[in-house]
Amino acid sequence: MYNLVVFASGGGTTLQAIMDAIEKKTLENCQINLVISNSEDAYALERAKNAGIETYIIQNKKASNIDIELENVLKNYEIDLIVLAGYLKKIGPKLVEKYTIINTHPSLIPKFCGKGMYGMKVHEAVVNAHETISGATVHYVNNHYDEGNIISQTKIDVLPTDTADDVAEKVKAAEKIQLIQVIQNLSKKTL
Repeated sequence: MYNLVVFASGGGTTLQAIMDAIEKKTLENCQINLVISNSEDAYALERAKNAGIETYIIQNKKASNIDIELENVLKNYEIDLIVLAGYLKKIGPKLVEKYTIINTHPSLIPKFCGKGMYGMKVHEAVVNAHETISGATVHYVNNHYDEGNIISQTKIDVLPTDTADDVAEKVKAAEKIQLIQVIQNLSKKTL
């Protein structure tokens, strides 16, 4: 079995896509062992609980303490891959060294990425720059925001009439499909 831990900060729609893919056997031989959030209000936690998946809320606020806290939590789980699915905090260097971690980002890196570029901020920047193409990137996580090696990118067309909300919907749809494919490919390399 390929063991996943998913980090999420918000609604958990990407987490839900992973759970649905596991249930439908699109993601074969995969299971989510734990969902972690930095926010006790994250609906991702409810989604996980409803699916019978263990959850953990990060208690510390200081970055160096978070790293230690997460090391202590994660050592209790079998982990083949950590997936950042809408997780808005930087992962500490000790975790980056110890685990394979991937992130999904709502733009075509290297455009519209880095610290402070997440969610609707990305899509607004795309529209304001009059881009004709945007998309989603899945990349490995390193010690810098959105600078890890790119695994996969999916492009979407941005129409002149598209709003940031329109771009967001197109990217979200592409992002989820792409992420499932990446997880499946990584699991096949391991199993």
